[in-house]
Amino acid sequence: MKVTIMALVLYLCSLTALAQQSPPYSVKGAAIDSVVNAKLTNASISVLNAKDSTLAKFTRAKADGTFSITGLKKGKFILLMTYPGYADYVEQFSLDSVKTTHNFGRVTMDLKSRLLKEVIVKGTVAAIKIKGDTTEFNAKAFKIEPNSKVEDLLRQLPGIQVDKDGKITAQGQSVPKVLVDGEEFFGDDPTLVTKNIRADMVDKVQLYDKKSDQATFTGIDDGQKTKTINIKLKEDKKNGYFGKVNGGAGTDGYYETQALFNMFRGKKKFSVYGTISNTGKTGLGWEDNNRLGTQEGMTFGDNGDIYITGSGDDLDSFDGQYRNSGLPIARTGGVHYDAKWNGDKESINANYKIGSLTVDQVQSSLSRNTLSDSLVIGNNSSQTSHNYMFRQKADATYNIKLDTTSNLKLSVDGTIKNSQTSTTDKSSSFRNDTLINDQNRRLNNELDGKIFNATAFYTKKLKKPGRTLSVNVTGGINDSKANGNLYSQINYYNKNGSGAVDSAKLIDQYKTNDLRSSKFLTNITYTEPLAKGLSLVFNYGISINNSDADRKSFSQSAPGRYDVLIDSLSSDYKFNQLSNQVGAIFNLKKGKHNLNFGTRVADLRFKQVATFMQNGGVADNILERHFTNWNPQLSYQWRFSSQGSFRFNYNGNQRQPSIDQIQPVRINNDPLNITIGNPNLKPSFNHQFNIGFNNYKVLTEQYISLYSGFTFNQNPIVNNITTSTTTGKNTIEYENLPGKSPLNYYGGLYLGRKLGFWGINIGGNFGFNGQEFYSFKTDDVTGKRLNRTTSNSFNGQLEISKYVQKKYSFSLAAGPEFTRGQSSLSPNINNNRYGFTGNGRASVNLPFKILIATDGNYTYTGAAQSFGTDFRQFIWNASIAKSFFKSENLKFIVSGNDLLNQNSGFNINSNGTNYSETRTNNIRRYFLFTVSWDFNKMGGGAPAKK
Repeated sequence: MKVTIMALVLYLCSLTALAQQSPPYSVKGAAIDSVVNAKLTNASISVLNAKDSTLAKFTRAKADGTFSITGLKKGKFILLMTYPGYADYVEQFSLDSVKTTHNFGRVTMDLKSRLLKEVIVKGTVAAIKIKGDTTEFNAKAFKIEPNSKVEDLLRQLPGIQVDKDGKITAQGQSVPKVLVDGEEFFGDDPTLVTKNIRADMVDKVQLYDKKSDQATFTGIDDGQKTKTINIKLKEDKKNGYFGKVNGGAGTDGYYETQALFNMFRGKKKFSVYGTISNTGKTGLGWEDNNRLGTQEGMTFGDNGDIYITGSGDDLDSFDGQYRNSGLPIARTGGVHYDAKWNGDKESINANYKIGSLTVDQVQSSLSRNTLSDSLVIGNNSSQTSHNYMFRQKADATYNIKLDTTSNLKLSVDGTIKNSQTSTTDKSSSFRNDTLINDQNRRLNNELDGKIFNATAFYTKKLKKPGRTLSVNVTGGINDSKANGNLYSQINYYNKNGSGAVDSAKLIDQYKTNDLRSSKFLTNITYTEPLAKGLSLVFNYGISINNSDADRKSFSQSAPGRYDVLIDSLSSDYKFNQLSNQVGAIFNLKKGKHNLNFGTRVADLRFKQVATFMQNGGVADNILERHFTNWNPQLSYQWRFSSQGSFRFNYNGNQRQPSIDQIQPVRINNDPLNITIGNPNLKPSFNHQFNIGFNNYKVLTEQYISLYSGFTFNQNPIVNNITTSTTTGKNTIEYENLPGKSPLNYYGGLYLGRKLGFWGINIGGNFGFNGQEFYSFKTDDVTGKRLNRTTSNSFNGQLEISKYVQKKYSFSLAAGPEFTRGQSSLSPNINNNRYGFTGNGRASVNLPFKILIATDGNYTYTGAAQSFGTDFRQFIWNASIAKSFFKSENLKFIVSGNDLLNQNSGFNINSNGTNYSETRTNNIRRYFLFTVSWDFNKMGGGAPAKK
C-alpha cells in the first residue's frame, strides 16, 4: 500500500514537473484604425481553433487598443477581431515550441464605408501591402515552378528588376543588400540569397530603405539609408535542411560548379557553400569592407557625412571585382551561422569567406578630345592585363538584450588579401592626323593588405517614454604593403608631321608603397520627448583618424639593381585628423504625418606632414586645414492610406576637397597624364532632394510607384585639363567655380496591374535622368576656356507577363530611349541619339518533365554627330532541361550562352568635346551540359531547443 501511494505521489510530481516545463502559449497586439490611427477600445478579440472554428479564448482590447491572451495550447488557430462599424479582421496563425508567442503588432482595421476601396483580410489578402515606407509582397500570390529560387520570385514582383547577372534594381535604385528574416546572410553578396534560397520557403518579401542602427532605435530618420530586400521565411520552413549541387562542363573550356548546404533549426541557421567557375555567373565580387570605407578614407559612422579621402595608389592595384569585362576564373567558399537563444535576448551572426578571382583582359580603345573646330587630339591604345586577388574575410555580430530597457551590439570584421597585377599597353596620340607621340608601358604590382574593424553600439530606454540614450564606438586599422615595377618608353615626334622622332623618354623604376591608417569614431545620441508627438534628437561625436603613407621610387644603379632613390617621386605623408560633430534633429508625428528636420555641424581639423629625403637630409612640408561643416536635413512622410504613402527628403552636406586635390603625391604611372594639386581649394556644398510615392489598390491589383531626385552643388570643385598640342601630354588640376551649380536629376514612374479575365500582368515604366556639369579646358593654341556639358536621357518600357503553373510562362519588356547631349565649346557637335532596349523570358513545360526556356536582351544605340556608327546587340540564351523523380529535384540541362555570338564588349562614352570607345574580350558563345540536384527536407524533425 505504501509503495502504491509513493508511486502515485511520484507520478503526480512528474506530471507537475512536465506541466511546469511546457512553455506558455499566448498572443498579443493592438487594434488600430487604419487611417487616423485611433485606438479601438473594447474591440472584441477571439481566438478560434483552426480545425473546427470553435472558440478557444476571448478578450477585449484595453483603453490603448492593446490586447493579450495567455493560456493557449500548441496548435493552429484563427484570430477574429471585430468592432462596430468596422470590417472584420481575420488571420490564421500557429503556436509551437519554437514560436510560443505570436505578436500581431499593430492590427489596422478599416471602416466598412471604406471597404469597397481597400480590403484588409490577412490570409486571403492582396499581393501587395504598403506599411509606411515598406512595400510588402505576399509570396503566395505569385506562382513559381518547383525548386525555383528567390531570384525567380523577385522577377515576378512589380517594380523590381533582376538582370541576367543577378543585379537587383527596385524603384529606380540598386539593391545592394538582401536579408533573411532581417539578418545578414553571408553579408555582402546578395546573390547568395537570391540564387540559392528556395522560393517555396518564402512567406513575404519586404522592400524598404534600411535605416542605420541609430535611426532604427530612435525611430527618427538620420538620412543614412540602404535600399534593402528582406526575405521572410515561412514558419514551417525553419526546421530541416536544403541545398543544391550542380556541375557543368561545356565547349571552349567553360565550366561551372557549385555546392550549397543549409540547415535551419528554428532560430539557428547554418550554411556552407563553394563555387568554381569561369562563366562569369557565380562566385564573383564581394566587398573587402562595408563599414569604414577605403584605406585612407573616414566616415562619421551612422550620423555624419564627412569624408576625407587620401591619395591614390600609384601601382594600380586590382580591386578584386569583375565587371563583365575580360575572362574570369572564380573560386570562392564560405560558412554562415546565426542563432538566437535565451528567449531571443542573445543572438549571433557570423560569416567566413575565402576566394580568389583571376581576370585576363585584352582591351583596345580610341578617344578624341575636340579642342576647337579645327583641332582634335586623338589617342589609340591596346592593353593586355592579368589581374589576380586572393581574399579571406571573417565577420561576426553579437547582440544581447541586457534588460528590458537596454541593448548591446558588438561587431567585428577582418580581411586579409593579396593581389597581383600585370599590365602591358601600347598607345599613340595624334594632332588631327599627325602623330605626336607613342608609348610602350609595362606595370607590375603585388599588394598584401590587412583590414580590421570593431564596433560597439549601446542603447538605453530611460524611464520617461521616448527618452533614450545610445552610444556608438567604432575603431579600425588598415595596413597595405605594395611593390612593383614601372617601365615606360615614350617617343615624341616632330611637330612638322615628318614622322621623325624629336625626343624620347625612358622610365624604368621600382616602387614601394607602405600605407597604414587607424580610426576611432564615437557618437552619443540622446532623445527627449518635448510634447505629444514632438521629440528632439541630440547627438555629439568625435572622430580621430591617423595615417601614414610611405611611398618610394627607385631607379637603377646597375642592371636589375634598383637602389637609387628618386626624391621627386618619393614621400612619407603623415596625416592626422580630428573632428567634433554636434547635431539636433526634431521629429514631429501627428496622425498620418511624420516630419523630421534639423542640422548637424562639425568642426574638422587636419594636419598633414610631408617628410621626404633630400640630399641626405630631412625636410618637412606641413599642410593644415580647418573647416566647419553644416549638414541640414528635412524629411516628411504622409501615409494617406494603409496602402499608400508619400515621402520627401532633403539633405545638405558640405564637401571638402580631397588630399589628392589639395596636395597630391606625384604619380607617374601614366607619364602622359599627370595630376597636380591646389592648396587654395575651398569646400563645396551639395543639396539633394528626393521624392517617392507608392500606392496599391487591392481590388484591381493596381500598383503605382513614382520616384524623383534632384541634386545641385554650390561652389563646385571642377577639373582644369591642360593639353599640350605638341606632345599630347595632359596635366590635371582642380579649382573652385563660384557662381555655377552643376546639376543632377532623375525620376521615374512604374505602373502595373493584373487583367483578371486573362490572368496577364501588364505594366509600364518611364524614366529620365540628366546632368549639367562644368570643366576648364586649356591648351597652348586656344588658351583656357570654360566648358558646360549637358546630357539628358529618357526611356520607357511596356511590360507584359503571364504564368500558368506547370504549363508555360513568359515576360516581355521593351521600349525606346533617347539621349540628348551638348557641349558649349562644340555647339556644332551634339550627342543626340535614339535607342531601343528589350528583354524577355519564356518557358514551356513539355510532357515527360521537359522544360524549354529562353531569354534574350536586345540593345540598339543609334548613331550621333559625335560618333557616326550605330550599335546593335542581341544576347540570346536558351536551355532544355529534363527533370527526374516526383519532386523534380534532379535535372539534366543543356544550355547555350550568347547563341548569336554577339557579346562584343563594346562601350561608348561621349559628352560633346570628348568621345571614347572601348572594346574588350568577353565571354561569348558556348554550350554547357549541367547536372543539378536540389535536395530539401524542410518542416520535419524536432524543433530547436531554446
